[in-house]
Amino acid sequence: MKHWLWLSLVVLVLDQATKWLVLGLLEPFEVIELIPNLNLTLMFNTGAAFSFLADAGGWQRWLFALVAVGITGALTIWLLRLKSGEGWLAFGLALLIGGAIGNLIDRVLLGHVVDFIQVYLPLIPLALFNPWPSFNIADSAISVGVVIMLITTLVTPEKS
Repeated sequence: MKHWLWLSLVVLVLDQATKWLVLGLLEPFEVIELIPNLNLTLMFNTGAAFSFLADAGGWQRWLFALVAVGITGALTIWLLRLKSGEGWLAFGLALLIGGAIGNLIDRVLLGHVVDFIQVYLPLIPLALFNPWPSFNIADSAISVGVVIMLITTLVTPEKS
């Protein structure tokens, strides 16, 4: 199933290209409305998802980088061991690998992850979700990959 690694490469290239484009076009926290409830807003996240440990003082950069390397390695080994009928699982794993490497590159080179997609969810009246925490292409690939993996795992019957 190593041929699925092309998808990881596509995710990585799209993620890095969009981040560098936004870094060149926007000032931090500048808002450009694309359509109602969807903005481009340059932000930097030194933490993990939802800015977890963002204010930890800097050590989290290397912890999250090490975790990303370990997880990427494990996911790659898992992907390479899949059988030919496990295409959906390979698809999800490839998305996760590409997203993890994309954010890992930011963390190692810049000390933070570049986020720039900002979404408002007007159907949810909680201020916590308006706006939703900014994210990027890598985060999107990771989220979709996790959903695909969960669905695949739940609907695939166990082999005896």
